[in-house]
Amino acid sequence: MMYLNHISEAIGNTPLAKLNKVTAGVEATILAKVEYFNPGNSVKDRMAVKMIEDAEKAGILKPGGTIIEGTSGNTGMGLALAASARGYKCIFTLTDKQSPEKINILKAVGADVIVCPTNVAPEDPQSYYSVAKRLNREIPNSFYPNQYDNLSNTAAHYATTGPEIWEQTEGKVTHFACGVGTGGTICGISKYLKEQNPAIKSIGLDTYGSVFKKYKETGIFDKNEIYPYKTEGIGEDILPKNVDFDLIDLFIKVTDKDGALMTRRLAKEEGLFVGWSCGTAVHGALEYAKENLTKDDVLVILLPDHGTRYLAKIYNDDWMRAEGYIE
Repeated sequence: MMYLNHISEAIGNTPLAKLNKVTAGVEATILAKVEYFNPGNSVKDRMAVKMIEDAEKAGILKPGGTIIEGTSGNTGMGLALAASARGYKCIFTLTDKQSPEKINILKAVGADVIVCPTNVAPEDPQSYYSVAKRLNREIPNSFYPNQYDNLSNTAAHYATTGPEIWEQTEGKVTHFACGVGTGGTICGISKYLKEQNPAIKSIGLDTYGSVFKKYKETGIFDKNEIYPYKTEGIGEDILPKNVDFDLIDLFIKVTDKDGALMTRRLAKEEGLFVGWSCGTAVHGALEYAKENLTKDDVLVILLPDHGTRYLAKIYNDDWMRAEGYIE
């Protein structure tokens, strides 16, 4: 008989799919690394399992423990899947800008969810960072993975996603593009790819309202750059330890509207029913490709998650009209 001992064993080996219609005007080959084929429907499954496994090995996470994490939804899903196989409880803190689908999905897999305000500073006691840290202090036998600063995040992608991309492209990848939130995905993959070929360029996609692009270009952490934005899962108002700016060659900012519209195009024109930050990554990467890439280049864009997380938002015409994204 052929079967998995648990669904989390299905993580990884996701496909590369060529983009054909949204790439008009681009000479290079554009490939999408489609991460919704992971069992939790996102790239975050990879690092969630790695953080749990490493914590168990270090004796930090003990039998019957509680996993407490601040998440935009996808990491929580990955942690919940892995926790179910190991008998752990989960408590997740999210910001109130996250889609209702994400909250309901986390509850469906048995997690307790605490919704926190978006428009507060990271150090504010109400922020989703602070609430998760406080609960970790208060609840016995609990583990706070802290995906932002836990380097198991980067290590997961160095060990799995990077090698997959290299093998799937037969070493022909010349550019890699990825949205940046915790930084673990882009930095783990970029580290591996650049070790195989130092000429490979790594492109980080950022949002307006996030600090990454200016910090990369000037070394200045500018609080004036920080303001609320709608796009979920990427951009930050902190500098996570998983973001190694030496591994990211440049950042491109993308508006909420441009990301949302490209996400809908990917569903309609490419058959890729993906999440909001996927559209952000594709829009920004293609803008770069039009100006900088030739027919000999191969650009891989990582698409982090699935469209079911966003049915009430970018796949809802009424919501899109209310935001001024469509007429």
